[in-house]
Amino acid sequence: MPEHPIEGLMKTAMESIKEMVNVNVVVGDPVETADGTVIIPVSRVACGFGAGGGELEAQGRQGQDGEQLPFFGGGSGAGVSVQPVGFLVVGNGQVRLLPVDGNAVIDRLIDLAPQLVSQIQSLFKRDNRQQAMMSPPPPPPGATIPPM
Repeated sequence: MPEHPIEGLMKTAMESIKEMVNVNVVVGDPVETADGTVIIPVSRVACGFGAGGGELEAQGRQGQDGEQLPFFGGGSGAGVSVQPVGFLVVGNGQVRLLPVDGNAVIDRLIDLAPQLVSQIQSLFKRDNRQQAMMSPPPPPPGATIPPM
């Protein structure tokens, strides 16, 4: 059975999408800086596809074997959207995601949360040490404290 014309349109559009979109579009090629840090771009890819057609019976149009052939009209289309998401930065023993979106305050806070917690802990430890140094030493065991 011969291939329907719409199948050819769909195959052509799908092959075009396949050529445009590959893994290197989503996760880009890494770039190494002079200090050894590696930067990897990350993107979001969205694809859309549509095809359609219709046949109209034609009188007097015949194929090789004498059967009536319909007229066919159709079309197909596809679209690809590539949107940068951010950059993975690998260096100094850590991996960070730097988002491209300027409104990514929450992401930045989450990224900085471990550093903030460790700084707060060190402040409390320092305050406890200072209070221990400033308070008078406890009386020796068995000593009596005069009433005020």
